[in-house]
Amino acid sequence: MPSRDFKRSDRISAMLRREVGSLVHAAVRDHALPSVSVSDVEATKDLDVATVWVTALDSTQSKTAVKALNELAKEFRRELSHTLSIRRVPELRFKYDVSVEQGERIENLLQQEKDQGRL
Repeated sequence: MPSRDFKRSDRISAMLRREVGSLVHAAVRDHALPSVSVSDVEATKDLDVATVWVTALDSTQSKTAVKALNELAKEFRRELSHTLSIRRVPELRFKYDVSVEQGERIENLLQQEKDQGRL
């Protein structure tokens, strides 16, 4: 019997990432929110809560966007309950993903070191 490399929570997270991504894209367009995209979704083992990590095109508006998305979370959950074929849709919690900014910062520091001849 093959080993199960992927847990159910991982499969649900991937499914939620696709569906929530399209819902967020529509919300940005319809509600005139700052431009954001879903970078990852992490569901808990018991599938009660799913943390949705988002990145913003303009990092100065990230707090506004995350606040607005958290206000729309119940509406998103209701939409997902009609779309997905799972018994119970997890509660959605939106958080800002700083990894892109940190990556850019590291890239800039490495470029500065390279320009100064240290690398």
